[in-house]
Amino acid sequence: MALSDSFAPAKLWRAFFICTLSVGSLIAGYAAAPTKAPELSQVGLPNPAEAARILDEFRRSGLPGHYYFEFELRSLPRRGDEQTFKGRLWGGRNEQGQISRVELVDAQGAHHRFLVQNGEQAAVWNWAAGKVSRLSVAALFNPLIPGVELTPFDLQMPFLYWPDAKLERITRMRGRPSLGFFFRPPGLFSQQNPDLAGARAYLDTQYHALMQTELIGADGRVQKTLTLVDLKKLGGQWLPKSLDVRNERTRDKTRFLVTAAGLNLTFGPNVFEPASLAEDIRSPASGSIVPLP
Repeated sequence: MALSDSFAPAKLWRAFFICTLSVGSLIAGYAAAPTKAPELSQVGLPNPAEAARILDEFRRSGLPGHYYFEFELRSLPRRGDEQTFKGRLWGGRNEQGQISRVELVDAQGAHHRFLVQNGEQAAVWNWAAGKVSRLSVAALFNPLIPGVELTPFDLQMPFLYWPDAKLERITRMRGRPSLGFFFRPPGLFSQQNPDLAGARAYLDTQYHALMQTELIGADGRVQKTLTLVDLKKLGGQWLPKSLDVRNERTRDKTRFLVTAAGLNLTFGPNVFEPASLAEDIRSPASGSIVPLP
């Protein structure tokens, strides 16, 4: 279902994550939606207290229980050949916030594993060359695997929890009136990555769904955008079917495409432990996973 169709009476996508909020921030609950979006003139700019409440509600949103995705990353460069990479994602929530385990296979057949924790104490770990390590701030901006635009920072979206958040504007995003929040990086993060001046997130005014994010460079220009493309309904729950990550400088793009999903699952506690990245974890039973055509 295309995004323009997904706002018919049914359910509205609220996030991602998280996921994550990480990918989990992009994956959250829905609420009944009207057939027509309100006009901008009908929407008032919330006061600071209401803006803070909206942001807190969004941070707390998410799918119940554990969930599992199989996905593809489709590399769509402005020049050169397209490539497709397969991946798996286990998602859930702990006392800190959304958490996801992500696995990908690169063009050489090597496996890459990441554990993405969101929240005020955000962190990302990866497994490479037989070793589990926590990523530095600089490493968060490296591609998950060579040839794609998606990075650990894009999965994690830690800026959604940065304390210096300001509601800037109301604008129309993907056909919906949306609140534009600007997040300024905290001091230590800014020192370690001075090229990032901040990030913007656009939340639907009615249902606080994450419509798009932008990373802003030190020159004030948009470096990268992440945009919801379309949705799919599974078991009464709307899920993100595809997301686009676009490098605004090179115009290269990577599409995150969910090909199968399982909801309301239960994983063992080791799935979301950094040390478990060294282990190969089986996918849930095939009967609990539904293909998303």
